[in-house]
Amino acid sequence: MENTNIIELKHVTKQFQDNGFIAVNDFNLEVKRGEFVTFLGPSGCGKTTTLRMIAGFDIPTSGEILLNGKDISKLPPYERPINTVFQRYALFPHMDIYQNIAFGLKQKKTPKDQIDRKVKKVLSLVDLEGFEERSVATLSGGQQQRIAIARALVNEPEILLLDEPLGALDLKMRQEMQIELKDMHDKLGITFIYVTHDQEEALTMSDKIVVMSEGHIQQIGTPEDIYNEPKNAFVADFIGESNIFSGIMTGKMKARFCGGEFDCVDDVPEGTHITAVVRPEDVEITKPEDGMITGTVTSVIFKGIHYEIAVQSGKNEMEIRSVRAPKVGEKVGMRIEPDGIHIMIAEDHTNRFLVDINEDYRLAYNGQLLDASLTKLIKGSRREADGRVVDAAGDVIDIARTKIEASIQPEDIKMTDNAEEGLVQGNISNLIYQGSHYLYVIHTDLEQDFAVYDEYLWNMGDRVGLIMPVEKMKFSMKKAK
Repeated sequence: MENTNIIELKHVTKQFQDNGFIAVNDFNLEVKRGEFVTFLGPSGCGKTTTLRMIAGFDIPTSGEILLNGKDISKLPPYERPINTVFQRYALFPHMDIYQNIAFGLKQKKTPKDQIDRKVKKVLSLVDLEGFEERSVATLSGGQQQRIAIARALVNEPEILLLDEPLGALDLKMRQEMQIELKDMHDKLGITFIYVTHDQEEALTMSDKIVVMSEGHIQQIGTPEDIYNEPKNAFVADFIGESNIFSGIMTGKMKARFCGGEFDCVDDVPEGTHITAVVRPEDVEITKPEDGMITGTVTSVIFKGIHYEIAVQSGKNEMEIRSVRAPKVGEKVGMRIEPDGIHIMIAEDHTNRFLVDINEDYRLAYNGQLLDASLTKLIKGSRREADGRVVDAAGDVIDIARTKIEASIQPEDIKMTDNAEEGLVQGNISNLIYQGSHYLYVIHTDLEQDFAVYDEYLWNMGDRVGLIMPVEKMKFSMKKAK
């Protein structure tokens, strides 16, 4: 039975009706009985919404949630064998510990002797025997968290959902509770589904990690898979520290990036544009003459068990972890073994968006006219004396059925902190450092994301305008169906 699926999510989408926001988009996942699965991602990525749909607090807009093979998508929470522990523990302050834990059992009219036995059992499990008559107000944050878990476990759920339950604890207590939660999971053998934005938490506790961004699954795998074999630059950047470089394959298992040519273990066709990921611990500092590439040390920070070192190599910066520290300003060489380089085919970050054709047959976007001629886009077309545009056959262009798609590259967009200067406005929702520049994702007011390259560091959430020169755009015509 251990290998059977207890929960399956099939093409689950959640769109909120009040603002049209799609929080979760085409989510597919299988959770095996007894697994510890973690949803990992930044704030707003959809992980808590997914958890709430499993719990029954939110209903999917489309798709199915199966429990033991039966669709429970529209089943209310109290009819699901699932309990949830939240970051805010929601304990009843006017009740003692025993009453808090027993509350759910009393609601079910469970016999008193069974309640006594079950409460004592879960108090033992969370290492709080003898606390039955204590007031909630006398407990530390870690103890309150244990009581919240005990209250969920006493109902003997098939699945325990945990929504950032350690978020309110200090670092030391959080690390202790990570170990205790994993130990509880091993003892109980029930399925845990856990939500966090803390990468260390996910790597420490999980059997399976689901990395999410902007409502989509980016990668599913074991902690080892996620760390060592990231599927894209977002995962590589989000899970631990990474050096991420743009490059190209120059031969069989040979890649050029960061100003050097390196042997690698990924057999990607020659000439392919790639993204190379190198973990800081996989870079060896050498004498300049012994390095595959060279650079100048710009920063050395002692971190207790290692040094974090930044080396500038041309336009690229390499982050290195080492037990030996060079001096700032020193010239060094750097070596990377083939298995320390992870190659991914470069993602296409071309920005594509539909522009409007107004009644004067002029192009516009976000209410602003673009200095681009419709007659140049449509071969053989011309403007008549009355101002209408006709095609090569002399038929008037049907602007209601004609769609124009514009595209622009990330390096051709400029960000400005004076948002109103931009063709479109939005907020920075993600950023990834790629060695010589940052890749920014801007979530615009039009609910479309734009990718932008910039060498300067902006902050997450910054409000910006996007300056997009028309001469850098390419246009193509699409006929609406």
